[in-house]
Amino acid sequence: MLNFMLFFRSRLAALVVMTLLMLPFRSLFALPSEKSVAATVPFVVTTGNDQGYTMKVLALRTAGSLLIDLESMARALRLSYRKEQSGLVIEESFGMPGTICTIMAGNNFVRVLSRDPELPKRIIQLPSAPLLTQSRIWLPVSQACRLFAVWLDREVVYNHSSGQISAVIMKKSFGESAGTIGIVNNEGQLASNGAIRPAESGRTVITGIEVKNRTNGTIISFSASGVTTQASLVTLNAEGYTYFSLEKASCDINALSKVYSRGVVRSITPKESAGGGLQFTVALDNRSFVINSVEFQRDKKKNRYLLYVHCNADVAEIRRKEKERQIAQVLSRDVEKWKLDTIVLDAGHGGKDPGTTGENGTCEKDVALNIVRDLGMFITQKWPDVKVIYTRKEDKFIRLHERGKIANQSGGKLFISVHCNASPNRNAHGSEVYILGPHKTKAALEVAMTENSVIGKEPDDALAYKGFTEEYLIMSSMAQSAFARQSTSLAQHILADSRHTVNKSRGVHQAGFMVLWTPSMPSALVEVGYLSNSGEERKLRDRQEQTKIAHGIFQGVQTYRRNYETSSMAAVER
Repeated sequence: MLNFMLFFRSRLAALVVMTLLMLPFRSLFALPSEKSVAATVPFVVTTGNDQGYTMKVLALRTAGSLLIDLESMARALRLSYRKEQSGLVIEESFGMPGTICTIMAGNNFVRVLSRDPELPKRIIQLPSAPLLTQSRIWLPVSQACRLFAVWLDREVVYNHSSGQISAVIMKKSFGESAGTIGIVNNEGQLASNGAIRPAESGRTVITGIEVKNRTNGTIISFSASGVTTQASLVTLNAEGYTYFSLEKASCDINALSKVYSRGVVRSITPKESAGGGLQFTVALDNRSFVINSVEFQRDKKKNRYLLYVHCNADVAEIRRKEKERQIAQVLSRDVEKWKLDTIVLDAGHGGKDPGTTGENGTCEKDVALNIVRDLGMFITQKWPDVKVIYTRKEDKFIRLHERGKIANQSGGKLFISVHCNASPNRNAHGSEVYILGPHKTKAALEVAMTENSVIGKEPDDALAYKGFTEEYLIMSSMAQSAFARQSTSLAQHILADSRHTVNKSRGVHQAGFMVLWTPSMPSALVEVGYLSNSGEERKLRDRQEQTKIAHGIFQGVQTYRRNYETSSMAAVER
């Protein structure tokens, strides 16, 4: 029995050793150790015109390296993907017809297929094989960036000092990165064992063309892969044609036939010769431009062939374009400045200040809050691009001068305060809208005094409101004169639709409401009805009626916004 146990143990040990020897050496020792720590790395993506976004990609930090999850990297670049057994298939559509990239764990070679079956396959060789762990495919951060840069032909870089990845996907760079990042073979194929079968040796493949216009000419860049070949240039003839030839070279004729709508280069047409060479016919516009010379230069570091087209700089045209650019910037800033993108909603009273109270106990603070919430809901649903700021969203006491401060600090473009009215005359009814200004009637003064009386409930009211006198009201009204026309228009539009009123409209008035003193924007205070009137109190406490009132106010704001932005844009365009 003892001999049997010893025999069994020796056979088991031998089996374990054989299993370990069968594993790929790199995969065995490249797997993250138990000391690896899950983390995230910021991924900053620039999409052009100062637009972009930042996402976080999954990472594993080990003692010696930082590994990036290729699935979350694809997600950050907004690429579609699907998982396969021990692999990942990612699809891109930055350019037509788009490509499909297949990455397999343990395989150093990545295959890229075009959706156009006529285009050749591409093989990207990685310094180390991707790892499969935690059901995800991982690569060292530098290799992950190189993989996506070579495949997508865009700038993807990891900054070691900042610890973040950045990518620019605004346009094609036509293979500028291919000469220095990874190994690219346009015509190679994967063998069944994962090894690469090289393309025809001794040939150059032109992979892309890029034209960069400058003030004194144009740079035409021919990106290449493969070995260096002899190149020659036949310079400009009378018809504006230049001929650039390469020995033992090839390209995708259809993909690299280019036509340009503006600039000195009109078109670039490739043609393969019978002897295995390649010639590009470059048509230049020598009628609109004074072309001095065309020169050729080889960029060995980036594996590019460069043509420099030198032209006389058109100073007048440069100044005109710069002036157009400056005007466009000013117009863009003006449009953003006057765009009604933030609306501040103020529910009157709140907390320890109930406001006016009806005979049946209906509190002004509750009615105002419900209406403001409904109004904000209508704005958000109708205008997702407009931000809604609330001075309060709950039963909370907010000091009067703080409400205006909230509006100003949030960059508000419109301020609407909602209240309920009261009067010793129990028959008084209807809604009215106020803008800031000296009291023109005794009734307006009384309403303002009622709403301003909340100051007595505020701590240190004498100190906080020192200087808020009749003289200060006049000064504030003068300061608000810049918004007087807009405020009046807002008030008139709010009252225009009778569907939001509980009875009848009492018109637009001026009064010294302190809540309107500080907001630096068009402002209006809406008295939606009289809680002192028993009939209106019943309507004002009804939840459905509150929603109707809010919708009526929204309709007024909607008309105001349409007229406001139309007139603002017209003023900018003049």
